[in-house]
Amino acid sequence: MKILRNPFRNSGIAIPMTVVMLFALASAGCHSSRSVSKEEREVAEMTIRHGHGSKLGKKIAEEAVTWMGTPYKYAAAEKGKGTDCSGLVLRVYEDVAGMKLPRNSAKQAEFCKRLKKKDVQVGDLVFFATGKDPKKVSHVGIMLDEHRFVHASSRKGVVMSEIDTDYYQRTFLMFGRAMK
Repeated sequence: MKILRNPFRNSGIAIPMTVVMLFALASAGCHSSRSVSKEEREVAEMTIRHGHGSKLGKKIAEEAVTWMGTPYKYAAAEKGKGTDCSGLVLRVYEDVAGMKLPRNSAKQAEFCKRLKKKDVQVGDLVFFATGKDPKKVSHVGIMLDEHRFVHASSRKGVVMSEIDTDYYQRTFLMFGRAMK
């Protein structure tokens, strides 16, 4: 068994390499999420009720809110266990509307009818360029009203955010409506 020396050399404590490796692997495999407070859920649900849109759009948004707190997991789409942004959208639209959307956010944007901000309704999609290419869609969320949306953050899991923040204004590309 390999032994790593403690950086506090004078303490005389040695740490087995396998313990260090197991800890590193366990830490690297975890994606953060946070628990969602009752108040956050109530704000999201009230936002949906007061937003304008179709019954279907409101059902889509209501389902998206039930995903809040789900941890981020790349290429996954399972409520409570793990999802990425496009997986969240894919699963919510399939479960609520019976619509089969493409798997990645860029293809989902192509699938949608582009909307002006004044035409955005509850349940519509919002697309961002959060990657290296400032013109390529790399993130998607579901609108709750004209200011808030639910999405899978790679650091926080599924959360509700405000589109009016500097970051989302800077990375915003388009609004879209998935058409049957």
